[in-house]
Amino acid sequence: MSEYAHHLEKERNLSAHTIRAYLGDLESFVENLQIQKIDDISVVTIAHIRSWLATQQVKGGARTTLSRRAVSIRLFTKWASKKGYLSKDVGATLATPKGQRKLPEVLSIADATLAMDSLATRVAEEETPLSMRDCAILELLYATGARVSELCGLDLDDIDYQRNTIRVLGKGNKERTIPLGNPAMKAVEAWLKNARNEVATSASGRAVFLGSRGKRIDQRTVRTVVYEALSALEGIEKMGPHALRHTAATHLLEGGADLRTVQEILGHASLATTQIYTHVSTERLQKAFKQAHPRA
Repeated sequence: MSEYAHHLEKERNLSAHTIRAYLGDLESFVENLQIQKIDDISVVTIAHIRSWLATQQVKGGARTTLSRRAVSIRLFTKWASKKGYLSKDVGATLATPKGQRKLPEVLSIADATLAMDSLATRVAEEETPLSMRDCAILELLYATGARVSELCGLDLDDIDYQRNTIRVLGKGNKERTIPLGNPAMKAVEAWLKNARNEVATSASGRAVFLGSRGKRIDQRTVRTVVYEALSALEGIEKMGPHALRHTAATHLLEGGADLRTVQEILGHASLATTQIYTHVSTERLQKAFKQAHPRA
């Protein structure tokens, strides 16, 4: 197991989260083999893999989870065959169950603007370091569509004030540059110039965003900030940072950005992942049409 984990980390360059998921899938598969009295990996066949996936489905596994597990076990059998643990790649012909693609929830432009304006008003009223930080966080997430992990990992050197861009480290340690609009840039500058030093400690390092105790901000705190900021919007159920990522992508496409541009901004490895936002935009247009047109 440790040898395979090393392969996933060093050779496949997968994230820690993905590695945990893939190793968990492998443990589940091995447990299923043991139930079938199979202790030797070399005798594993495609039938054993299908039996394991069928068992997961009976237990109520979501289609997206089954899809990931199929990909995970195919990766393992490919590696195991190259290492000689399997005489052939028995998982090569395994089909991937199609995951159910749920359209992401997005804010309207009016609601997104209201959320940003509300935080700006809070800053003006409170003038506290954390209110300025929260405003900068919300503006940056909406402006860039960045992942929470990418925002938390931002360092001071990652901001280019001349070009109005930030440099983030995404999945698979892939670096990309994302442009910032003026409102987001101003909010970030206000936090850095007027508030960060009041929170900073010797543990702050080069982190852009800090928690209340001065350390680099964690993902849970960012999620809480976003939940609270968006909870004030009328008719909006619990929406977190990923909703802002979906919203940024949808608004970019609705504003005329092409798919390739949005793909680069979001850091998607596959264009197919970005294409889901075209469906979101179409659905929103249809909804607006039905609500507004007298003969819809």
